[in-house]
Amino acid sequence: MSELLTNFSKKIEVDTIIRDTLDKVVVLRFGRASDLTCLQQDHILSKAARDVSKFATVALVDVDSEDIHVYVKYFDITLIPSTVFFFNAHHMKMDYGTADHTKWIGAFLSKQDFIDVVEAIFRGAMKGKLIVNSPLPPERIPKFQILYKDV
Repeated sequence: MSELLTNFSKKIEVDTIIRDTLDKVVVLRFGRASDLTCLQQDHILSKAARDVSKFATVALVDVDSEDIHVYVKYFDITLIPSTVFFFNAHHMKMDYGTADHTKWIGAFLSKQDFIDVVEAIFRGAMKGKLIVNSPLPPERIPKFQILYKDV
């Protein structure tokens, strides 16, 4: 299913989509094509990509690419898949009730969960917000223990 989505392995490609996509949410899934959870996430993203195409662009980013490591370090991507959202070149954050508001960690449980999150980010971004509340109930959000390095 991941072949239906755009794949990036170079920093310039990621920079370009973030910078040049206007009035749409940019959804970047950081992960590996060989990881089972990433494949599950890719399946959900590819099924939903058409439904959100009017207000979002979905792309996959390979964390094993040397050129991408600047993003991996910047967003502290230690668990995969991690999904990061942008709108008009601004990093969009969402309060999931977890310690990390910068990204979605893990796979979405359903296509509708993904659509709801992207739609909430789009609506908040159109109102000028950089952080929005999650539309999902807490039991539908994956929980991870996050340990911050060098803090």
